[in-house]
Amino acid sequence: MEFTAATIAGFLKGEIEGDPEIKVNTIAKIEEGEAGALSFLANPKYEHYIYETKSSIVLVNKSFIPSAKVGATLIRVENAYDAFASLLRLVDQARPRKKGIHPTAIIEDSAKVGSDVFIGPYVYIGENCNIGSGCSVYPHVYIGDNTKLGNNCTLNPGVTIYHDCIIGEGCIIHAGSVIGSDGFGFAPQSDNEFMKIPQLGNVVLEDHVEIGANVTIDRATMGSTFIRKGVKLDNLIQIGHNVEVGENTVMAAQTGISGSTKIGKNCMFGGQVGLAGHLKIANNTKIGAQGGILGDVKEENTAIIGSPAIEVKQFLRSSVIFRKLPEMKSKIDSIEKEIESLKKK
Repeated sequence: MEFTAATIAGFLKGEIEGDPEIKVNTIAKIEEGEAGALSFLANPKYEHYIYETKSSIVLVNKSFIPSAKVGATLIRVENAYDAFASLLRLVDQARPRKKGIHPTAIIEDSAKVGSDVFIGPYVYIGENCNIGSGCSVYPHVYIGDNTKLGNNCTLNPGVTIYHDCIIGEGCIIHAGSVIGSDGFGFAPQSDNEFMKIPQLGNVVLEDHVEIGANVTIDRATMGSTFIRKGVKLDNLIQIGHNVEVGENTVMAAQTGISGSTKIGKNCMFGGQVGLAGHLKIANNTKIGAQGGILGDVKEENTAIIGSPAIEVKQFLRSSVIFRKLPEMKSKIDSIEKEIESLKKK
């Protein structure tokens, strides 16, 4: 597809500086720009690239003031990053979409499949399933009995959804993720063995949830594990049984949430965050990478980091002391020697 600067500016309601008829047919990072490419500049750290980029068009913030001549045509918008994301969505939606049901797919007679769907090779759809209209189910996906899939969902290759789960509208689940596997429930016995506790609940993903690759979300022991509307989970995340993740919460890769923890709305977790079980995390909580949470976070709009996690400012002050520990240890050793010397005298 090919667009002129004028067309792009019209779509974004931006202002053009340069040639309105210049055309682009691809996108590129500003440091890797080439003729015919569209790039963007949002982070000031990358400003030096705009003076040497070969990209034909660059989106910039309206507040951007160049310190040298810029060869590319500029389109000024309120927020260059958001504008670029809007263009990417437009391009993505313009891609041709596969449709139809592949002959190798197995769909049980009692399952219902909506209109305008794509069911790829070697997909299995179990008994009494309901697949919404506009869904794309890519090869080797398994959908267990009694599962409901809302309209316009995308299940990428190798996704497994166990029985009785509910997936809302517009959800995206990436390759290799498992929804509804058994929660980690075992009762210790007197002979040091463990008895498996049946996991009879399910998993509910509300509308517009996106699940990264190789994520596991355990079914509830009883009731449901809830992933609320608009949640975004990165790759390689583990969500335990009976967890509730609040609306529009985002989690980076390798985060682990133990069973029965309740997470509020609009929270942000960095990579490798770990939460103990049965906790309550307030709305708008921000947890830095590798944060270890052992107790409830009761106040909203809290930012914490560290393991065990503490308030960010306190953590930074503690870090200064930590870096000085070797020097402090040497001073303490020296003082101890002086004390021993004084005692001998």
